[in-house]
Amino acid sequence: MPLNRSMLAGLALLLAGGTAWAAGSQDYATPLLPSGPDPWVIQRDGVYYYTSTSGDRIELRKTGDLRQLAQAEPVVVWRPPKQGPGSVAVWAPELHFVEGKWYLYFTAAEAGHNDDDHRHVFVLENASPDPTGGHWIARGMLKTGHTGIDGTVFKHGGRWYFVYSAYVGDHSDLVIAPMTNPWTLGSPQVDIAAPTYTWEMQGGRKILEGPEFLQGPDGKVFLSYSASACWSDDYALGLLQADGKADLLDPASWHKSPRPVFASSPEHRIYAPGHNGFFKDTHGRDWIIYHANGGPGWKCTARRAPRIQPIGWTADGVPDFGKPGAPPHQP
Repeated sequence: MPLNRSMLAGLALLLAGGTAWAAGSQDYATPLLPSGPDPWVIQRDGVYYYTSTSGDRIELRKTGDLRQLAQAEPVVVWRPPKQGPGSVAVWAPELHFVEGKWYLYFTAAEAGHNDDDHRHVFVLENASPDPTGGHWIARGMLKTGHTGIDGTVFKHGGRWYFVYSAYVGDHSDLVIAPMTNPWTLGSPQVDIAAPTYTWEMQGGRKILEGPEFLQGPDGKVFLSYSASACWSDDYALGLLQADGKADLLDPASWHKSPRPVFASSPEHRIYAPGHNGFFKDTHGRDWIIYHANGGPGWKCTARRAPRIQPIGWTADGVPDFGKPGAPPHQP
């Protein structure tokens, strides 16, 4: 696809070593790569691992400096089978380090049945210290109560949880379940959030998708999610909050923000920001990575590109995302 001026400037900055970012004047509106829907980053032992939707494969990039992500060669770590469940439409891979091993969670459909009734979350396992090497073992499809997409995992209070976007009737809800191991769900599987606000129902669909966990500095638990259809410029992030000591399997523990917490920023030419992830840098600071379009009406295509910016925290221990392209001021 053609590169716009912002993309070219960003790539030049990356190739030059990102000196403006190092000096604290980073243009956060500039994408890290020209394309990268559903981006994900995890940092471990000073190395950043990046992945995103590639369609017919799962790729990983690794780098010690996200400013140089464009220079990190993608490594294809897995290709789907030719037939059967998990063989087409590979979406939204997430890389997690769980109890000493690497796991890739991803969405996929079945060849010949690329539709909502055949979308599930699958998981791969790798015992290598470096997830770009070693051998990935298919652990199969997670047995969710509904078909659905965008699975993620997190550990809280010594317990691992799985959250995904479930197809429930004519809408998509967020469902949480405990895990007995990285590829097996326990019970109960609980619906904790459904579309209830107008801003969650834009583009002709009522959707909550892309749930992501964020731990607050004072113990609060947050789940961000992407609301409305991804082809709408009104696609935006919402936020669920729970007390850190609450029962996360009780829907009453979760409270939803009545307004989007991260939405289109025309002044920075960022539209339809969503399907984010959270990661910590080597100094322990929290960051958000998300995809967005560089213009209005670009829909839900490979033109969605990954951007990052640091997160702030309010005195009440609530995340402050700022605006896309303009992170909150930090002293």
